[in-house]
Amino acid sequence: MQRLVLRIRREDRERLSFMNTDTELGRPWYHGVTGYQWLALTIASLGWVFDIFEGHVFVASMNEAMPALLPAGTSKGTIDSFNNYAMGTFLVGGALGGVVFGMISDRIGRVRTLILTILTYSLFSCVTAFAQDPWQMMILRFMVALGTGGEWSVGAALVAEIFSKRARAWSLGIFHATSTLGTWVAVLAGVLVVANPKLGWRWGFAIGVLPALLTVWIATSLHEPERWVQARGVAGKDRQQKAGRVRDLFAPELIRNTLVGLCLATVGLAVYWGVYVYGWQLLRQWAERNHLPPTSVKHWEMLGMFLVTSGGGLGLLSFGPICERIGRRGAFLVFHLCGLVAGLVMFQGLANAGVAVLCVALPIFGYLTVAIHAGYAIYFPELFPTRLRGTGGGFCFNGGRFLAASFLLVRGWMRTEGQVGFGPFRVTGLGLSMENTASILSLLFLLGLVVLLFAPETKGRDLPT
Repeated sequence: MQRLVLRIRREDRERLSFMNTDTELGRPWYHGVTGYQWLALTIASLGWVFDIFEGHVFVASMNEAMPALLPAGTSKGTIDSFNNYAMGTFLVGGALGGVVFGMISDRIGRVRTLILTILTYSLFSCVTAFAQDPWQMMILRFMVALGTGGEWSVGAALVAEIFSKRARAWSLGIFHATSTLGTWVAVLAGVLVVANPKLGWRWGFAIGVLPALLTVWIATSLHEPERWVQARGVAGKDRQQKAGRVRDLFAPELIRNTLVGLCLATVGLAVYWGVYVYGWQLLRQWAERNHLPPTSVKHWEMLGMFLVTSGGGLGLLSFGPICERIGRRGAFLVFHLCGLVAGLVMFQGLANAGVAVLCVALPIFGYLTVAIHAGYAIYFPELFPTRLRGTGGGFCFNGGRFLAASFLLVRGWMRTEGQVGFGPFRVTGLGLSMENTASILSLLFLLGLVVLLFAPETKGRDLPT
């Protein structure tokens, strides 16, 4: 009888919860969102904005920074290979930082860990301004990435735990979509700082110290989510419910979710760094073909970065409402298929088109190829219980960064003319064009379709406790 009463009470709570949220017909998703929830979303998003800036300021300056650090006369293919190595070390550092800081956030809290991640990426970005050779650049990119990798997993967990089930997909979609602002700031730095002969690429990295000021606002305005506080209390009483243990992600009830999240992130991040960033270079190539002066070439490159990113930002914003309508799996399916088509059309059909065609096509390319990244912020927190939410999200998203780094090595090998690698690991590069390299790597979207066959649907469910 007691069990029956408890079951009835539980069902009543679930029914009331459903009535109070998902069935509020005619009311927008933001109905009932509190001022503190908006504040937390704003602060977490700003951390993510600056996170993206720290990652993309290198992309905005790599065509100036790496040649300056290498001997004069170094071939373009070799420069491109070193840029790939630098981006590869960034992905590896992000993978490690995401897992480590995700574990820390499950143990000491979201807010304190968010502060640590922002301080890490901002301070090491500033130090990058003093790099004197490619190896120093790579090491410092690794250190920056420790913070950027951790910030995403902590910020996503914080937002997921503060907002209700009804508003979760929208709020997390907005959180991830603000990455567009970070890229825009990197574009401005590329135009106003990197391309400025009186400043240059070193100042582009030096201004990366400014986000450290955000930590003061975090420390004085945010408190730990109630879900995390409750989970910490349970963990203190039950060793089986200990927070932040990576091995628990591979328990029988979680291993499928862990592998699905890891594989989805690997596909998306490999395509991002292997295909998406090449879209930024198409207007630069057009400017070089027309023999424009270096400053103009840089401005056209930054316009390409702006157009692709703007389209991508719209894609990120749209993923939340789309997955609320057709489900998480359905939204991932649509955008994996569309991303594959967009990559092949862009690099096999339009890469050498005129400037007007490129300016129209690049935002569409960005929209279709990057929207799935908002899905990671929405989907990954829904796959893991509170005591493992930061650890699980960090492991999946940033483990994907680590595995995606291998594709950057492959991209460098595909692009390099002559020998590539070090010591006994030197091999002959394929010398493929940028267009063919990006087209081949676009096929990775097909792998994502296979992963979706095993992905659980989480639409309409409460966060696991």
